[in-house]
Amino acid sequence: MVQDRVVRDHLVRDRPVREADAARPWLAAYPPGIPAEIDIDGLGTLVDLFEDSMRHYSERPAIQCFGTRVAYAALGSSARAIAAWLAAQGFAKGDRIAIMMPNVPAYPAAIFGVLLAGCVVVNVNPLYTPRELIAQLNDSGSRALFVLENFAHTVAEALPDLSLERIVVAGPGDGLGLKGRVIDLASRHLKKAVRPHSLPADRTFRFAAVLRQGRELAKPSVTIDPGDLAFLQYTGGTTGVAKAAMLTHRNIMANVVQSQTWFQLTADNHAARVIVTALPLYHIFALTCCFFLFMRIGGCCLLIPNPRDADGFVKTLKANRFTHLAGVNTLFNLLVNHPKIGEVNFSHIDFVIAGGMAVQAPVAAKWMAVTGSPIVEGYGLSETSPVVCVNRPNVKEWSGTIGCPVSSTEVAIRGLDGHDVAPGESGELCVRGPQVMRGYWQRPDETALATTADGYFRTGDVAVFEPDGQVRIVDRMKDMILVSGFNVYPNEIEEVLAGHPGVLECAVVGARSDETGEMVVAHVVRRDAAMTTDSLRTFARSQLTGYKVPRRVVFHDALPKTNVGKVLRRVLRDDPPAS
Repeated sequence: MVQDRVVRDHLVRDRPVREADAARPWLAAYPPGIPAEIDIDGLGTLVDLFEDSMRHYSERPAIQCFGTRVAYAALGSSARAIAAWLAAQGFAKGDRIAIMMPNVPAYPAAIFGVLLAGCVVVNVNPLYTPRELIAQLNDSGSRALFVLENFAHTVAEALPDLSLERIVVAGPGDGLGLKGRVIDLASRHLKKAVRPHSLPADRTFRFAAVLRQGRELAKPSVTIDPGDLAFLQYTGGTTGVAKAAMLTHRNIMANVVQSQTWFQLTADNHAARVIVTALPLYHIFALTCCFFLFMRIGGCCLLIPNPRDADGFVKTLKANRFTHLAGVNTLFNLLVNHPKIGEVNFSHIDFVIAGGMAVQAPVAAKWMAVTGSPIVEGYGLSETSPVVCVNRPNVKEWSGTIGCPVSSTEVAIRGLDGHDVAPGESGELCVRGPQVMRGYWQRPDETALATTADGYFRTGDVAVFEPDGQVRIVDRMKDMILVSGFNVYPNEIEEVLAGHPGVLECAVVGARSDETGEMVVAHVVRRDAAMTTDSLRTFARSQLTGYKVPRRVVFHDALPKTNVGKVLRRVLRDDPPAS
């Protein structure tokens, strides 16, 4: 039985577990029992993961949302029905099918249904404007779209410029059997009322009707290989024009097993594992590290449809027992500053994992003080499925590093000349491993620019090796500010400013300066309305050398962010408001 295998079945034991060498100094920092390599050839596909989990965990809860649980058997039945319906509608292997939903029960079923049909999932942010939706669906060549009804009006506005053949509209309660109550709950949680739309009746279907029809149809016959495309994962929203990373079944499966191996999560007797899934499933972090990883081990995803609703989020945490939580810095900051966070029971936590953006030291310290659980920080990108590096799962406190490369992953830190820098020096972090994408969809020039001659993916992040082989991220190369010839990294300044008691959150960017080439500009949301520019600059000057101290401070009611909570420095750079 495939799912009865524990992590060790994927290990390669022809190398000592903790053997370190000049090329892989991080192996010396590996926890005991973690191997240098995993068995790439035996990974299978995401469809194999689905079939194994539905067979062996059929009665366990797979997802939970709006106070209701859905068992693996029920999720599997819905996914198979969607696959059969797609095949009957003429969709075949390799066709791109878009999904435009927040974390509602229909989403997991749609993901697996599309993959079972041999099609490719195109994840779409449901908050996209019609312009953004048109760009992504046309670039991907999506033939069909699954959308939550709360966002169907956007699809209707964009439809004249799209080539969608089928549109499936889901309700928040689809798949739970509690429609009226769940729709009321969803309206409150999503804070997004259903607006009238004019989608054409001849190619628009209700999600519930698709399930009914699909259950009467034969299962599609399609052969899926590990090298087949599984996802077009769009990236680049914080830095520029979005482009799609082509992620195969092998890419995602490799990263699932790499993560499972690192955290030593076995696939048996863990029905009680529940991960708070607040990050949206259309984001690669939640997709791999919450959804697919916990599906593989028979765990349950506690879906949070709208984590920005802090009151509803904390209320859900108070009402549920959970063992894992994944988030980004802004989410942790949101929670620890909520007046009722002390009423949440964190005693069952196994580990709390962070990624997506740098965790700030003040936020990590406050999280530890409030919850008693340290944040285990990792690092990844859409292009790497996403996990590249992670801290040891048994850390006693937040480390400030991103930890070690996971098994079967090679990293190099290289200078502008393309050669490895000396130990202790900073350079661009480059990655090679089975989780690295096939390339960018229909963008061979972009793929070539992002790939070194020896097959490493260039991340665009500045990093340095610690003496023990762990990796520390300095900042994004594109975000670096050049002040009078000195390199200034926004992360460092943001961490200092975040330590001021009057700062709720902040972001630092560069702006043109006639005197110094560029200058440092701090964009700040105040916790204390009495805080002034002068007091903040004085505070910064006590901890930063002169050229790093913000020349300008701009106060905001809120900072622009992605739906995942990542601050959009690009927006602040391109359109800085007057102070």
